[in-house]
Amino acid sequence: MRIEILIKPIRISKKLSLERLSKMTGISATHINDVENNLKEPGISILVRIAYALKVDITDLYKIHW
Repeated sequence: MRIEILIKPIRISKKLSLERLSKMTGISATHINDVENNLKEPGISILVRIAYALKVDITDLYKIHW
């Protein structure tokens, strides 16, 4: 099973830059970029803040591949 994090495509579909999402969440743009590119695994508090800023349910941030 592989879990894909869908922050980047959602962010882009909402026409938000990394910098704007960073300001909305209080999370550094570098950290968000690392999460989007699977370089860092986000904690639940990070995902909650991002989901809130993107106005999506937290479950919308994941896609599970079996």
